[in-house]
Amino acid sequence: MNDPLHLAHGLAGDNTLPDWPMLTAAEVDTLLRGYPQLGTSVRIDWHSPRPLSAACLVETSRATVFVKRHHCSVRSVGTLGEEHRFIAHLRGNGIPIPAVLSDAHGQTAVAIGDWTYEVHEHAAGIDLYREAISWSPLPNREHARSAGRMLAALHDAAESHHAPQRDTHILVARSELICSPDPVAMLRAQLPARPGLADYLQDRDWPTDLAELLAPWHAAAQPRLARQPRLWTHGDWHVSNLCWSGDSANARISAVLDFGLAAANGALFDLATAIERNAIAWLALDTGTDAAHPDIACALIEGYRQQRPLNAADIQLLADLLPLVHVDFALSEVEYFHAITHSRANADVAYDTFLRGHAAWFGTPPGQALLRAIRDGT
Repeated sequence: MNDPLHLAHGLAGDNTLPDWPMLTAAEVDTLLRGYPQLGTSVRIDWHSPRPLSAACLVETSRATVFVKRHHCSVRSVGTLGEEHRFIAHLRGNGIPIPAVLSDAHGQTAVAIGDWTYEVHEHAAGIDLYREAISWSPLPNREHARSAGRMLAALHDAAESHHAPQRDTHILVARSELICSPDPVAMLRAQLPARPGLADYLQDRDWPTDLAELLAPWHAAAQPRLARQPRLWTHGDWHVSNLCWSGDSANARISAVLDFGLAAANGALFDLATAIERNAIAWLALDTGTDAAHPDIACALIEGYRQQRPLNAADIQLLADLLPLVHVDFALSEVEYFHAITHSRANADVAYDTFLRGHAAWFGTPPGQALLRAIRDGT
């Protein structure tokens, strides 16, 4: 089903066959017949290398649009609607996000067979970091500062978005486990409704693993984390999800992309995620290269504070939260790889390298140095 000429970003920073077949011209043409405002599709200009869905840029006789396709086991029409309502709210409050287009029936998510589709306006500006792999560090301090400011602006706009939590755990960035006073008990209570994750975990001593990875951090952070105001968050604030007015250091952010991981969490959770995504070279941990980029972490925080205040207690909680921020999402990846794409190897990477390995890294000298830099603001 997969075209061997189209490769996706792999978990080891390599290029690999994607989880899902690439979009075809015939498939896109069938979909876009439901969008008469776009005219007829002409050609596919680019296929996204992101691995968890299939997406492409399509030129039509009237516009260029971004088409994204999910398997129905990952996103239903209703689940996509949660993201689209959040996007519409943020756009209405001034955040530069490409509009999600409605079809002739007024729907922004379309189900055809086993697939769920969405069509977005083409993002304004330059997709400067389009080929950057997730969790690859941002090389530009000024861009990090701009990214921090825009994230804070998004949080300001999100404060008036009142919606229930996502109806799925699959590939969304949630924080219920780390906010709970007893994450092991909470995950045990979730498992009957998450049979794919339960099936994987039956071969693991997961209560011990989870208790061990949480132990150095959770007791200190959880009471303060649980008191944080609830806020819908982006969930994947990496520069590959931002477009820019140019490639200079003073370029402005022209578009914010990809709300697929969005969920109801809190502002510091999203800022910690941004640091985890942009300031640590996770794929270089075994190469001897310096993985931590405290200058980028501090620039993100500096930019954020220019738009939205953070007090000293916020900064301390941000540092304490950083080793925990990935936990819920890592388990969602385990569930996705084991139960949906049926890749035991990738599920093992999500569990061992992501869930356990990322938390353990913060106990190493480089990890501790990054946390000190955040606390000290240096």
